[in-house]
Amino acid sequence: MKQKKVERVVIVGGGTAGWMAAAALGKLIGKNIKITLIESDEIATVGVGEATIPPLLTFHQLLDIKEEEFMAAVQGTFKLGINFENWRNVKEDYFHSFGFTGKDCWAGGFQHFWLKGLEKGLSGDYGEYCLELQAAKASKFAHLPNAQLNYAYHMDAGLYAKFLRKIAEPCGVRRLEGKIVHVSTNADTDFIESVTLMSGEVVAGDLFIDCSGFRGLLIEQTLHTGYEDWSHWLPCDSAIAVQTKSVGPAVPYTRSIAHPFGWQWRIPLQHRVGNGLVFCSRYISDEDAKKTLLENLEGEPINEPRVIKFRAGQRLKHWNKNCVALGLASGFIEPLESTSIHLIQKGIIRLIQLFPVNGVEQSDIDEFNKQSKFETDSIRDFIILHYHVTNRTDSRFWNYCRNMPVPESLAHRIELYRKTGKVFKVQTELFGENSWNQVMLGQGIMPEGHHAIADMLTDEELKDFLDAHRSPIKRVLSQMPSHHDFIQHYCRAEKSM
Repeated sequence: MKQKKVERVVIVGGGTAGWMAAAALGKLIGKNIKITLIESDEIATVGVGEATIPPLLTFHQLLDIKEEEFMAAVQGTFKLGINFENWRNVKEDYFHSFGFTGKDCWAGGFQHFWLKGLEKGLSGDYGEYCLELQAAKASKFAHLPNAQLNYAYHMDAGLYAKFLRKIAEPCGVRRLEGKIVHVSTNADTDFIESVTLMSGEVVAGDLFIDCSGFRGLLIEQTLHTGYEDWSHWLPCDSAIAVQTKSVGPAVPYTRSIAHPFGWQWRIPLQHRVGNGLVFCSRYISDEDAKKTLLENLEGEPINEPRVIKFRAGQRLKHWNKNCVALGLASGFIEPLESTSIHLIQKGIIRLIQLFPVNGVEQSDIDEFNKQSKFETDSIRDFIILHYHVTNRTDSRFWNYCRNMPVPESLAHRIELYRKTGKVFKVQTELFGENSWNQVMLGQGIMPEGHHAIADMLTDEELKDFLDAHRSPIKRVLSQMPSHHDFIQHYCRAEKSM
C-alpha cells in the first residue's frame, strides 16, 4: 500500500518537549509541512528539568539562538558539572565535571598515567587536571578561546518554553489552546488520524508527536505501546519540587546531595534556586520527605512544594505507528545527570534525520527505536552506577542499591574498570570516558592496575607529563572572572516581578 506523504505534523502538549520540537521542526524543515501544537493552560507541565548538559549548545546553534538573549530570557546561569555530596559515603563528596581530564594517548586514557603517578607519589587529586572542575570549585566562568571550557546551563524551564514559542510561531507553527477529549485511529492500520478538542474542533494529522507527559495520551493511552519498567534498578519513584529565594551568588554547578532514602538537587538561577528531593516511597512517606526537603533548604520557599510520582523506564517503542513520543511521554530517567532535556533534543534531531516525508515506513520506525533504546539504555546504566557503587550502609535504601543485581552491560564496565582502569566509549553513547572515570573513582572504585603504556615513562618524565597538564589550569583560572561577574556583564536578566 502506498504510504501517505507527511504534510501535517501535530504536536500534542507544550512544555519543554513540545516547544523544543515545534521550534526545531518549524525552523529547520517547516517550509513544506504544516505544524500544529496543541496545549491546555489547564494542564500543568512538570517543568522541573532546569539543569542541562553541553550538547544543548549544538541544538541552540541549529536554531540560531543568541546565547546572551537566551540566558537573560530564562534567568540562566552557567553549569560546569555536578557536585555529588554523601553519595560515596556520608560526608564524602566528589565532582563530575564536563570536559576532559588531562590528555589521553592512543593506547590508554589519562587515568592510567595518573594511577601510575599515584603509585610513585607524583599525582595530585584526579580533579586537579580538569579545567572545568577547577573553575567550578573557584566559582569562575568565561568564554575561552577554542571552546576550551565545556559548559551547559541552568535555566527556568517555564521561561524556556516561552522563549522557544517565540522562535516557533514566526516559522509557521500554529498553537491551539484546548484539551483533547478524543483520539481517532484508522480501523485498518491503527494509525492516528485526528484528535478532537473539547471545543469540538477536529485536528487531523499525518504524523503525531506525543509530548503529553507521563500519561502518554497518544503513545500509551491510544496505541497501548507498553512500558519497560526499571524500578528494580532505579527504585526512586517520587519527587518533591520547591523554589527558594537566592541567598548568595549563583555557583556554576548543580548540587546533588544524597539522603538515606534518595537525593536532593539544588540548581541556582539568577532570580531563585530550584530545589527538589527524589526519593523511594518504600522508605519514606511523602509528608516526611516534604519535611526533610524543607529542613534542608538554604533560602525561603517562594511556592508550595508539590509531589510528582513517576516510574523509571521507557516505552517499548519510542515511535509506534505514526506517533513519536518525546520527553516524559517516552519514558523517565531521574534527573541525576541532567539528561531529560538532552533526550528530548536527541529525539527531535533523530526524527528530523529520519523524517518520513514520503510516508511513514517501518524501516524508519525500526531505526529510530533502535537508536533511542541504545542511547536510553546506556544513560540508564550510568545513572544506576551512582546508586550501586557506594560504601553507604546507613539505611535500607542504600543497602538495597548496593546489593541489587545490575544490568550485565554495567556489571562488565564496573569489573573492567576495577581490574584494569580501562573505560571504552561506544561512538554514539552520551557519556564519555572522563565521565565514567570521574564517577567510578568518585563512588569509590580504585582500579587494581593500569595500562602498560604508563610504564614507558621514567619517574621524571611522568612527573613532567602530569605537571604539564596541571600548571596551565592554574594560569587560566587566575585570569578568569567570577561566575557572578561574568553573568552581570554578559547576560543579566531583568528582575522578575
